[in-house]
Amino acid sequence: MGNMRLVYVIVFYYFGLVTGVHISNLNDSCIRCLCYVTGCDLSHGCSQGYCGPFYISRVYWVDAGKPTLPDDNPERKEAFEDCARDYHCSVKIVENYMARFGKDCNKDGITNCFDYMMINHHGDGACTEPLYLTNLGRRRLQLYQQCRL
Repeated sequence: MGNMRLVYVIVFYYFGLVTGVHISNLNDSCIRCLCYVTGCDLSHGCSQGYCGPFYISRVYWVDAGKPTLPDDNPERKEAFEDCARDYHCSVKIVENYMARFGKDCNKDGITNCFDYMMINHHGDGACTEPLYLTNLGRRRLQLYQQCRL
């Protein structure tokens, strides 16, 4: 029985390495909601320093560890833009960022999709600031409430 447990641990560890990062409460539904809140325009290239469906900045990408498309080099000049414009690669950026900076922004004892939305809006340092203070914040809060229904 002990050997079977060891096999299960090894298998789950291996799949964790292969499939990427697991962040509590950052599931597919939350990822879709985060995308919805930022506009989720799959045809959006780059404008005013923000790229792709999540409108990711270069600083956000760097903070996320510079993920890239398969076989790309993070030091290549266009690596950021190419990854951020690709939906699946941009999801990897968001997951990495949340793995690094995810926290309970609203102090309710749970780190969940609302907290990730706050981090996406404010960045890692100011996620406790209320959204209702700005027009963009109020709009994102409204969009978040729509997608969470």
